[in-house]
Amino acid sequence: MMAMNAAQAQSAGASRHQRLQARGRYPALRLLRRLVLGLLLLAGAFGLAAQDTAAPAPVVVLTAQGAVSPAMSDYVRRNLDTAAARGSPLVVLKLDTPGGLDSSMREIIQAILASPVPVATWVAPQGARAASAGTYMLYASHIAAMAPATNLGAATPVSLTGSGSGDDTQRSPWPSGPAQANNDDADRADPPAEAPAEAPGPARTAMEAKVINDAIAYIRGLAELRGRNADWAEAAVRDGASLSASAAAAEGVIDFLAADLATLLEQADGRTVTMASGDLTLATAGLSHEEVTPDWRTAILSVITNPNVALILMLVGVYGIILEFLNPGFLVAGTVGGISLLLGLYALALLPVNFAGIGLILLGLALIVAEAFAPSFGVLGIGGTAALVLGAVILIDTDAPGFAVSAPMIAGVAVAGLISTLIIARLATRSFKSKVVSGAEGLIGSTAAVLQWEQGKGHVWAEGERWQACGPDHLGKGEAVRIITIKGLVLHVERDVAATSNRP
Repeated sequence: MMAMNAAQAQSAGASRHQRLQARGRYPALRLLRRLVLGLLLLAGAFGLAAQDTAAPAPVVVLTAQGAVSPAMSDYVRRNLDTAAARGSPLVVLKLDTPGGLDSSMREIIQAILASPVPVATWVAPQGARAASAGTYMLYASHIAAMAPATNLGAATPVSLTGSGSGDDTQRSPWPSGPAQANNDDADRADPPAEAPAEAPGPARTAMEAKVINDAIAYIRGLAELRGRNADWAEAAVRDGASLSASAAAAEGVIDFLAADLATLLEQADGRTVTMASGDLTLATAGLSHEEVTPDWRTAILSVITNPNVALILMLVGVYGIILEFLNPGFLVAGTVGGISLLLGLYALALLPVNFAGIGLILLGLALIVAEAFAPSFGVLGIGGTAALVLGAVILIDTDAPGFAVSAPMIAGVAVAGLISTLIIARLATRSFKSKVVSGAEGLIGSTAAVLQWEQGKGHVWAEGERWQACGPDHLGKGEAVRIITIKGLVLHVERDVAATSNRP
């Protein structure tokens, strides 16, 4: 009976344990489950708090100073992509430029228009300017700001083809422009939008009119996209008009004035800008910023795209390769020349070059080399120097500031070419006057020793070789003779009493 009661009690306890475990009411298990659940909730709360308190990405500040060039275009476009990848809320383009190349300007504007990150172009520091191409970049930006004592405008393009050209292609640069109109008076009336083409001004050719009208349409499109003063933009292109910072703010050319970066971020805060994906309201007040200065790649690209450096690289490259061909196995000249030539060609591919200028430079180098191999006493060398100088003058096909071969560089090319020609001509003249010291002709006038002689002919020993010879009837073995002429393989000799016998 007792055994039965024990079995029943054990069975009842087991079934109760199973029921508690199935219902989740076991005290230890319930405590463990609650502890795990609490830890998970606590971790989630900490994660949310960390996300809420994480600092936003800083504003990226780029510095675009100097002529608008391929180097500036590469620098701006690369860093716009980097800012987009980092999720930066704003890119500030600190601008100070006199103008530059049309191709580089359009690349920068296309990158700004396609950027998922808003771009604020800020003409700074005080005394800076956004002339010519800079005006277009300012109009294309989502936010346009200027520091006090800055200016913009003078956006009249200059045709590369020149007046009277029938070429319809257009690669207009954007120089600092003609004499700038002083339009700093904020109260002046806007130029009339109707019939602007009838405004008085210098007569223009059909090609110049096409270039001007293309530029006007381009900047008006940018002004309408950003809601800025399109009529003044047209005046800046057609008449080369300029404005100070305060006048630009008063006339709706820019959004506001900003003396420093903190002021710019405060005034940009809350503004709604039009992005490719739609409207975006900026929240920039109090954000930190990070300045991204031009790196080594931009510095190298800026140096080699200087027309003077590009021309030097071309000259060094061609001369180095020529020297390597003249002295095979020297290696240094060929290596330096090859690298220089490739860098020079790369630079010229990025610049607006005149192919006639390149042709003249190559012709000039070929003539100078020909002077070295076929001396013409300076005719080929002087012609080659003239071709080099003319090619350097017309090499760069633009009037943009900072993109012209300097006069000292052209003078240096001329002087170097003339010096090379004079050296080659002098060496050629001396070589014609010098005695021949090699070959059969070098034997004339030298002495020889008689080996065997009979009846006016025999053999002599001359310059380490046995020769047939003819001359006086009676000569003794070992007697010294002087060579007069050479006919075929026979030496004509005469007795040389003063010479010492030269027995082999």
